[in-house]
Amino acid sequence: MNKEILLSSIDKVHTTKMGIDRIKKNLKLDTDDVVEYCKNKILDKDCNIYKQGKNWYCEIDNIKITINSYSYTIITAHTIH
Repeated sequence: MNKEILLSSIDKVHTTKMGIDRIKKNLKLDTDDVVEYCKNKILDKDCNIYKQGKNWYCEIDNIKITINSYSYTIITAHTIH
């Protein structure tokens, strides 16, 4: 699947209140703007973006961000080892 679809819709990317809390906890983030943090990771030229089923997956810096491909909601993000 063409990652340009996700990149061209980066303005639609958002998350829920629960998503913010989950991502902050999983990534041990000290920022309140979790969506902006994730968008910056997604837009990084080294980010590996691929689609499986209904989700986009973005991997960079030992982080995996999961985004629903229909609603552009960031479902979760966690570190990968």
